Amino acid sequence: MLIAIVDFDTAATDRAAALGHLDAERDRISAMPGNLAFRVYASREDDSRITIVHEWEDEASFAGYLGSASFARFGEAIRPLMVGAPVSRRFRGELLATVA
Repeated sequence: MLIAIVDFDTAATDRAAALGHLDAERDRISAMPGNLAFRVYASREDDSRITIVHEWEDEASFAGYLGSASFARFGEAIRPLMVGAPVSRRFRGELLATVA
């Protein structure tokens, strides 16, 4: 499994627009082959911070996302709203259990 966590900031006045763009792509990204989860979080402590958490079956599935039209639209719409560079951390993981 590949887990990617992306943190970025916008101006406080632009965060709602950035979240709207992400919401518009959520269903398409979630339906991509190999996607296990796509979650977007607006920080409760900082009115400019957004975090995206992705879970993918494997690196090839994540690479497919990075080459997708959804990722391109994300970049075109949200990068101009970003204040500073985004930070993307990627991890390889193994699911040990799902507890409900």
